[in-house]
Amino acid sequence: MGRLLNVIDVEATCWAGPPPAGQVNEIIEVGVCVVDLDAGERVGRDRIMVRPARSAVSAFCTELTGITPDEAAAGLSFAEACERLRTVHRSDSRPWTSWGDYDRKQFERQCQGRQRYPFGCDHTNAKVAFADAHGMRRQGMAGALRTAGLPLEGRHHNGADDAWNIAALVLHLVERGQWARIA
Repeated sequence: MGRLLNVIDVEATCWAGPPPAGQVNEIIEVGVCVVDLDAGERVGRDRIMVRPARSAVSAFCTELTGITPDEAAAGLSFAEACERLRTVHRSDSRPWTSWGDYDRKQFERQCQGRQRYPFGCDHTNAKVAFADAHGMRRQGMAGALRTAGLPLEGRHHNGADDAWNIAALVLHLVERGQWARIA
């Protein structure tokens, strides 16, 4: 295996409006796609379901993500999910990327005080890298796939499928020689 990169996409509890009283956005799914940058291919895929502790999966959230309350309730605790990222995907030592900064910031929020942050410091914002490489404004993942001439595979707003699609965009940049952040 060559240089490996973890592509991460999270889905979190959400509502049509503000969160109900006493509830907060929490990660309920972590999608992971492992990319071998030297081979130019996706070599691993994982879907980690996470049980919310301070919120409930709303009907709006289920409609958007496809994640049901029962599916989320059967997931790992957030601490267990972070441990799985470290042990299975070497997240604390492997470079990683996400589409935008939401995923990184959501992990930072949920790790404040109670939980060790599961990632190392080598994060690349793939949305910025793609926009810079194409000389255009930042856009959503689906729009970037259209720009790159790539299909959207699976369901949008499914963490595992979105990580898979973001990995395709990373490989598009690798092929163009424009994925320069990874040492």
